[in-house]
Amino acid sequence: MSIKALKGFKDILPDEVGLWQVIERKARDIFHRYGFEEIKVPILEKTELFVRTIGESTDIVEKEMYTFEDRNGASIAMRPEGTASVIRAYIENGLYVRGSVQRLYTIGPMFRHERPQKGRLRQFHQMSVEVLGSDRAMIDTEVMAMAWQLLQEIGLEASLEINSLGCPACRPSFKETLQDFINERIDHLCEDCKRRSVTNPLRVLDCKSDNCQEQYTSAPSIIEHLCGVCSDHFNEVKGALNLLGVPYKVNPAMVRGLDYYTRTAFELITTELGAQGAIGAGGRYDGLVKQLGGPDVPGIGFALGMERLVMLLSQKDAHESQSGLDLFLVTLGEVAYEKGFHLMQMLRSLGVRVMMDHEGRSMKNQMKQANKQKPRFALILGEDELAKQEVALKDMDSGEQELVELATDFENWANVIKTKIK
Repeated sequence: MSIKALKGFKDILPDEVGLWQVIERKARDIFHRYGFEEIKVPILEKTELFVRTIGESTDIVEKEMYTFEDRNGASIAMRPEGTASVIRAYIENGLYVRGSVQRLYTIGPMFRHERPQKGRLRQFHQMSVEVLGSDRAMIDTEVMAMAWQLLQEIGLEASLEINSLGCPACRPSFKETLQDFINERIDHLCEDCKRRSVTNPLRVLDCKSDNCQEQYTSAPSIIEHLCGVCSDHFNEVKGALNLLGVPYKVNPAMVRGLDYYTRTAFELITTELGAQGAIGAGGRYDGLVKQLGGPDVPGIGFALGMERLVMLLSQKDAHESQSGLDLFLVTLGEVAYEKGFHLMQMLRSLGVRVMMDHEGRSMKNQMKQANKQKPRFALILGEDELAKQEVALKDMDSGEQELVELATDFENWANVIKTKIK
């Protein structure tokens, strides 16, 4: 019996990788335009990190984390999200000393033991973006505008929904009001909501049960309970989004599944994924760095799910050839093969993406191979061409073909061909 991949874990095959690379290149380009720097953090962390940041009563910590004990008996977790690891690295390496505001992003796999579904796997990939060191509303807006711009530039339509979750000063009064509202309906709620109503009442509003959501249609809004500072901050965020022309909708029912969020929360929603319509989500977490033993600095960030972006773009037929070959060398005869092999290496040293056949196939079969590789050009080199001191260069899109004279040495020859195809 052959060994297969674990349930919820997926191979990303060569014909899919090209689209992943398109998204990652565009993301890095945009992040760098906004002054962000990439950080790479470990896949494995101490379980305590996520218990302290995400919250002990959350589904992620209670049900979904992959954890195990190492040889010394320490509890280790495979990271379920990126923010906690970035902040741990920020504190441990003293990145706050480099400047008052740090802009960081990381791209990589995350792990959650949940039911696999369309666009959501047990190993999934996220872009996690964090700004640490500023509580300005303009920073919130800039972060949301960047996420919006990324989706626009890769060709996806999504709506931006925002809310404010208040702060430790104003949230208790809302929790008390919400608790009274829940208690009046407790007999009609699912077991998870009954449990959450005690541990974290805000999280009942995030329940996926249709029955529970019916009970919450008239739930109190946290926006009505914001303190003056949080209300002013939220109004500044909305004003700045209007200034930048980024369309948005206020969703008073939006909450976050993670306990560390404060004030601004936002989601990027698409209708093309059915019920699971969120492409990305984020928000402000002003007390989290201090909670983990670092300086008392504010922060805001977001995460975008790579699998969902890839799925949406593949539906739009936006796939870019993964091979990205500039040239395929077709050679006929041993002498032509040797010269072609030498030429291929020279072209590669000049930055040309080039391949050739090594199996001695016929010209017809080599051209079939070239068509599968989808290069921009094919260079046909045979004994007749060598005798005439010329080669045939074929444009694979138009089918047009031109003769190129062979230069006196390989370096000049390679440069001539590079000039023709670039």
